[in-house]
Amino acid sequence: MKKLRLGFPKGSLQESTVELFRRAGIRISVSSRSYFPTSDDDELEIMLVRSQEMAKYVQDGFFDAGLTGYDWICESGAKVSEVCELNYAKSGFRPVRWVLCVPEGSKIKSVKDLQGKRVATELINYTKKYFAKNKVKADIEFSWGATEAKAGRLVDAIVDLTETGSSLRENKLRIVDEILSSTTRFIANDKALCDKWKKEKIENLAVLLKGALAAEGMVGLKMNVARAALAKVVAALPALKKPTISQLSDENWVAIEVILEEKTVKKIIPALKRAGAEGIIEYPLNKIIY
Repeated sequence: MKKLRLGFPKGSLQESTVELFRRAGIRISVSSRSYFPTSDDDELEIMLVRSQEMAKYVQDGFFDAGLTGYDWICESGAKVSEVCELNYAKSGFRPVRWVLCVPEGSKIKSVKDLQGKRVATELINYTKKYFAKNKVKADIEFSWGATEAKAGRLVDAIVDLTETGSSLRENKLRIVDEILSSTTRFIANDKALCDKWKKEKIENLAVLLKGALAAEGMVGLKMNVARAALAKVVAALPALKKPTISQLSDENWVAIEVILEEKTVKKIIPALKRAGAEGIIEYPLNKIIY
């Protein structure tokens, strides 16, 4: 049987990626004692690898495809093909940011004030390029962890990753500049994309994963409506939403089906009921394919 070698992100993205694949229709089982997850897709051969290393291994052909952050693609300088962007992270569906930070009480106001200073970060290559672009010479050192604690004590500033900014606030740090915004990317090896079977498999995965993300926060609504109340019920639906309307066996009644944001449903169901809708059913969505 043909296999697609897939690099799966180990670490902060791992759980959210497992959930994304589940909603895409692929169940992946990860053992705490193994780096080789199993799945119900026999055409996948999966291995866990840190996101920091993923792009390099995909470039070198150890994996046909993989998932990693745009930040680590930039950091590694690896030459890979980006199949699609997948806008999810550890704790939400938003980009993560690499930010230049200093203690709240620091006199440093811009990157120019870091001339000759010390800066710690895990994103060392990209940070060096950022400082060079701004024509600032600083001592950029690699941080092995606990980066936030070093600011103002061991170094003058840090470049660190944030999703919500809450950890920075808790550590009394102030953002001086955002140097990179990053989302998850589905990447592929160039040679793999020249293989007809692998290319189709990779593209199929991309369709399913994007469909699962598109369905996030969305639900479907079905209802029956008397023709006499149809205009009133349609008017109660949010603007720009075009429902599917189907004739029922009784020519005086139709069925309406529409996809909506889940957060709006609790507000409009009572309005739909008052407008004349009956038999209203709300159902979850795993994928929306555009």
